[in-house]
Amino acid sequence: MRLSVATNFETELIEAIKGYPVLELYGKLREDAIGGGRAPYQLAKVTRRQLAEHVAHAHRAGIEFNYLLNSSCTGNHEITRAGQRAIESLLDWVCAIGVDSVTVATAYLLRLIKTRYPQLRVRISLFAGVDRVRKAQMWEELGADCIVLDSILVNRELKTLEQIRKHVHCDLELLVNNNCLMSCALSPGHMNAIAHTAQSRHENKGFFIDWCFLKCTEMKLRDPVNYIRSEWIRPEDLHIYEELGYDRFKIVERDIPTEVMARRVQAYSERRYEGNLLDLIQPFGFQGIKKSDRYYQRGLGWFLRFLVRPRLVNPLRMLLLKRLVDARSMTRPVEGDAPVYIDNQGLDGFIERFRTAGCRDADCTECGWCRQFARRAVRLDRQSQAKALDAYRDLFEALEDGRMWRYLPKGNGQCKTGCAACHA
Repeated sequence: MRLSVATNFETELIEAIKGYPVLELYGKLREDAIGGGRAPYQLAKVTRRQLAEHVAHAHRAGIEFNYLLNSSCTGNHEITRAGQRAIESLLDWVCAIGVDSVTVATAYLLRLIKTRYPQLRVRISLFAGVDRVRKAQMWEELGADCIVLDSILVNRELKTLEQIRKHVHCDLELLVNNNCLMSCALSPGHMNAIAHTAQSRHENKGFFIDWCFLKCTEMKLRDPVNYIRSEWIRPEDLHIYEELGYDRFKIVERDIPTEVMARRVQAYSERRYEGNLLDLIQPFGFQGIKKSDRYYQRGLGWFLRFLVRPRLVNPLRMLLLKRLVDARSMTRPVEGDAPVYIDNQGLDGFIERFRTAGCRDADCTECGWCRQFARRAVRLDRQSQAKALDAYRDLFEALEDGRMWRYLPKGNGQCKTGCAACHA
């Protein structure tokens, strides 16, 4: 087993995981010339000096470092003189601090790096959408050292995974604990939207309302089958993938506490976890994490810094998003019973269907496999669910009818937020 683990850039994380089969840590600056797969507000603030020190600390622990250049769209900036200078400056620094490998999502960046920086190993991002034999072979022919397969498209397609592994010789990696919806129609647009948030030259300067993520989360809360109809791989089911020839597994997220990540690494290393599956797969951590943890609590200061941009959006309407952040605490309580609980042991046997058939050409309504396990394993607190869904409804209405960007005249009868925006 070789694990690729997201870093929050805390020294304690390296100490907590160095006894497990961790091959590398991966991460990046909040913003750079290329961008990546997360918005700046999702990531820890880290300077170039701090990142270089983190790389050195990882090396002392026998752990490599992978720097992410995995933006799915670079906006054609890379074909300009200014873009070329910015890319080379970034890569010069990446090499100077001893980074071992980089992750890219575009073929041109792969060839640029292989030509100008041959000392770097290059991994192909999940955002490249590799989900079949020929596509993987093309990346390998272009020089890829490792490919992260598109978990949304292949994690339930065991026959496809078997054929890719049989016909592709470079390293292949599987993302095991993300919880996007399988075959999600929002995915391509979502990847491109995120790509521009962390590009230092972009006019929005990191401002981003993640409609796709919000919609995905609302769909899960509205119909619990979507918690199961997802891309995760349970620790208990890793052996199925290992039998197909896979030994590299990627663990997310980069914005969670060290305690959470260490427990995720432990669960996948030991191939077993007893408790709430959401502890392993949701972006915002374990039940019981202390309020003081800086990656767990995002309060008013965080909200004001990243999301209140009067020149881009009506700031009072953004209170709808703050309300939703508060309502979503239903899935990450500090104490007490979790309002959403997925019994990991209740999913024993779930993987068996996929040994003989995938989901690519199946109709979920006719199949019913995921719904059967949702009834068995998923428990929701209905009061908390209703509160969160109300918040989602009001936010989506404002985003979709345009009120998020408009100042409405006083007393026009259209305002449904209950805030002071109509009087602005």
